Amino acid sequence: MKADASVQRRLLDLAEADADLARVTHRRRTLPELTEIGEVQAALRSRKDAVIATETRAGDLDRDASKLESEIDAVRAREDRDRGLLRTGVGARQVTDLEHELETLRRRQGVLEDELLDIMEQREAAGINADKAREALAAAEQQLGEATHRRDQALADLDAAEQRRTADRAAIVAELPADLLALYDRIRAQKGTGAALLRARRCESCRLELDRSAISALRDAAADDVLRCEECGVILVRTAESGL
Repeated sequence: MKADASVQRRLLDLAEADADLARVTHRRRTLPELTEIGEVQAALRSRKDAVIATETRAGDLDRDASKLESEIDAVRAREDRDRGLLRTGVGARQVTDLEHELETLRRRQGVLEDELLDIMEQREAAGINADKAREALAAAEQQLGEATHRRDQALADLDAAEQRRTADRAAIVAELPADLLALYDRIRAQKGTGAALLRARRCESCRLELDRSAISALRDAAADDVLRCEECGVILVRTAESGL
């Protein structure tokens, strides 16, 4: 295949544009913000569960406390009734029964009040835990928002870079002969790189220095011959830097 040396040099610009586009694609897939967002989302789910658990615990304790308060109120009401009966001057046998019942009610009230105090202490701790869980959730939500903003900004920058280099590539492609472009694209699809500079007798794609026979063949080839690296197969572009 033949192509003017200046046209072949444009392949280096095309290869550079393609390399930049490949880097954009790779960076888009490997943004650190994507990993951070995934981790924060997992933490967010865990912290939402923690909020639900602590709030549920606090609600259960509130119901237990309300039930105990109702039982204490019922005991006090029964005590008030019995004391009222004693003041009415009931018989000796009934007085004994009422006094016994009042003593039982006082003990019951004491037990209930101790239970209520324990519940209230647990409720205070549960409230602190719920506050901490909500604070942790808010912090995770803020972190997610910040990471999402950074990701969106990074993606916007990559989109802009991709648009620029895509336009550059289109302009270069328009200058290239169809057969040369087809060869370049076929090699790039297979090797990842379609063309590379021969610099100081070394292929810039595979980084291997060519042997004497290969160098001799390159030196003897016409300037418009399209040549390929015998090691990696890419189109070798010769310039004053090639060392031929």
